[in-house]
Amino acid sequence: MSNIETTILRSENNLYEYKPVVTPINYPLIRYMGSKYKLLEWINSELSQLEFNTVLDGFSGSGAVSYMLKKMNKTVYTNDFLHFSYILAKATTENSFQRISENDLIILHEHNDKTPDFIQKTFTGIFYTEDELKYLDMISYNIKKLSNQYKKSVAMSALIRSCIKKQPRGVFTISGNMEKYNDGRRDLRLTVKEHFLEQVKVYNGVVFNNSNKNKAFYGDIFEFNNKIYNPDLVYLDPPYVPRSDDNCYVKRYHFLEGLSKYWKNEEIDFNTKVHKIKKKYTPFSYRKTAISAFDELFDKFKNSIIVLSYSSNGYPDLSVLEELLGKYKKNVAIKKKNHKYHFGNHKSVKRSNVEEYLIIGR
Repeated sequence: MSNIETTILRSENNLYEYKPVVTPINYPLIRYMGSKYKLLEWINSELSQLEFNTVLDGFSGSGAVSYMLKKMNKTVYTNDFLHFSYILAKATTENSFQRISENDLIILHEHNDKTPDFIQKTFTGIFYTEDELKYLDMISYNIKKLSNQYKKSVAMSALIRSCIKKQPRGVFTISGNMEKYNDGRRDLRLTVKEHFLEQVKVYNGVVFNNSNKNKAFYGDIFEFNNKIYNPDLVYLDPPYVPRSDDNCYVKRYHFLEGLSKYWKNEEIDFNTKVHKIKKKYTPFSYRKTAISAFDELFDKFKNSIIVLSYSSNGYPDLSVLEELLGKYKKNVAIKKKNHKYHFGNHKSVKRSNVEEYLIIGR
């Protein structure tokens, strides 16, 4: 038995008790701001009443809704302006067959004097231990040796989820001594390496073929070529202006975004404690541009069924969005569900009670 296999067995059977989260679609849970993970059954139920074969998830985020649509046997296109979200969708929605093999794991763990030390140098004393940072450098370097793009995306997805699980609050806005956030949970006891070996198995386990040519895209939603792909239905869950704080995904997940491309073409602000990357602009994040952005979005996809996922704590108000969508759709229906978002560590969880909407235009 190889060292890799031994490590997997030790972490699963002896050292820690591993209980994977079971969901209706069996998708890996990622702590992601505004995630619809716990609303998937409701969304599935509502979408199942609509007639469509091809669908675009325009802001794919954690990839959970895209994967659910794939499980519904639809031809799924995904898009996100964050590269790590694109990688997650590529590994789980576009990918139909490719998994990480035992030989791939050996390749991923090959030590090489040429391995760069960018992560170790850049994030020492900020995130993770020195050994864990070295490990991230090694895996990042060796991923490019894998035989195809799908294996690479599966490995990187496993690395991304490992980093989220090891980070106490699942975000990268805090640095230094993390002991005050350590409540003894399993995720914080495991090393990044142990997480990674486990997550490879998790992501291998969700790869399946629904006999459709699904495809993931990385870019601005307004540049999506809907004339070529022409989806029957477009599911939209954009960032929106909250009533308080902000909705900057880059601020919270900058480390994952950088990791997914090894910080290529990313500008790091070394004046910030956590070495954030430059914020990516989206018009949905600002009151002065949000309404016009929604209007443009509805116009762009006016030939498809439009399903907008939204919450009562966002701007603009529901009535404004209903009116905007009504400019392009004769029939606008509002589906509502009470929901509670929570964000934080296990000791001090912030909760937000909202009314969740599906605004359906046909």
